[in-house]
Amino acid sequence: MTEPTLFQGSSEPLAARMRPKTLEQFLGQEHLLGPGKALGDLIRRGDVGSCIFWGPPGSGKTTLAKIIANYTDRHFEPFSAVTEGVARVREIIKEAEERLKYRGQGTILFCDEIHRFNKGQQDAFLPWVENGIITLIGATTENPSFELTGALLSRCRVFVLEPLNDAHINTLLTRAIDAENKGRGEKGEVRFGDDALELLVTHAQGDARRALNTLEAVFKHVSNISPLPSPVPGEVIRQVLEKPLPVYDKAGEQHFNLISALHKAIRGSDVDGALYWLARMLAGGEDPLYIARRLVRMALEDIGLADPRALTVCIAAKDAYHFLGSPEGELALAEAAIYLATAPKSNRAYAAFGDAQAAAQEHPAEPVPLHIRNAPTGLMKDLGYGKGYKYAHDYDQAYAPQEYLPEALRGAKWYQPADAGYEKTVRERVEWWEKLKRDAGRA
Repeated sequence: MTEPTLFQGSSEPLAARMRPKTLEQFLGQEHLLGPGKALGDLIRRGDVGSCIFWGPPGSGKTTLAKIIANYTDRHFEPFSAVTEGVARVREIIKEAEERLKYRGQGTILFCDEIHRFNKGQQDAFLPWVENGIITLIGATTENPSFELTGALLSRCRVFVLEPLNDAHINTLLTRAIDAENKGRGEKGEVRFGDDALELLVTHAQGDARRALNTLEAVFKHVSNISPLPSPVPGEVIRQVLEKPLPVYDKAGEQHFNLISALHKAIRGSDVDGALYWLARMLAGGEDPLYIARRLVRMALEDIGLADPRALTVCIAAKDAYHFLGSPEGELALAEAAIYLATAPKSNRAYAAFGDAQAAAQEHPAEPVPLHIRNAPTGLMKDLGYGKGYKYAHDYDQAYAPQEYLPEALRGAKWYQPADAGYEKTVRERVEWWEKLKRDAGRA
């Protein structure tokens, strides 16, 4: 396999110098590039149309776009939606038209961070993608369904890139170490112990660019150490590494994915899963009070009356965090998450209220039965308001069988208590009242 060419003394970062030129050098994304896979076959045939690469940082979006340009013999025009605007797009289009007319060469317009363009700016690409003047390859770390217009998505295939796994990162680092060592000459080779390499792999978190940037920093660091340790131990790596930040975006898809994971772990009674996702969100900078609000929602939706104390625990956790702040108050959220995960589960109250809301939508104007209407005036009493109402406390067990629903909804049974936790007691009580009502009806 041909390795990427390194130019010793080059001002380019190591990540740029190590960029693969061929599919054989490219690491990861086997689900897209492997034998028989859609994107790989298109690239090898030189038949790639406009597309969107959606994936995390360092997964190879830019590299893959350049490889496509090489395989299809098209001019590669990089463009950043962060620093450039529609005026630059028009210039690129004009150049692409001339290139196609006079040289017969197509143009790949690679738009990095395409989600940074607003809807109107994204529409500027449409006519040129439509008539084939450019092949648009957009790169985004955000969900295209949320960030890109339907018109643009309809003209582009979306390919989802995954983070590199540890084996990919290990291979990448090994290649880069060997390549860097070739140019060190009298300085001597830099070798890394297994613990040091493992630290570099873990620190990368699936991001190839981050792995190479960190390795470059390590090489610069060890160049100032005399004598040079061989192999370089993990302790030296720790001196270079900044604190790794969890992969998290408070405003994007990661935000919703992680709160979804927390909610589903609690619903599934997985304490460890709940604690992990809670810790991930807090470490990523999520607002703890947002998490507290979501925990309250989980108590209402997934525990309900199977354990009425769950709501109290969550409100207390919110108050405790408000009182203590971080980091002490975060323990209150953790305890609430543990309580919810280990509590008996029931969504019967949640489902019953949903059914009642649907009934209110379907029957929005049903009159209140006369016997349970308020009768503050003589006229209302003369009209039958409140007539026949049975005051429950005047009856044995404080229960008086009578109807409370409008005529059209009589007999509806929306709330069906589960046989779990406290709701089992509620179910027994409801069944007892229903029996009293049936007995009164027979009498």
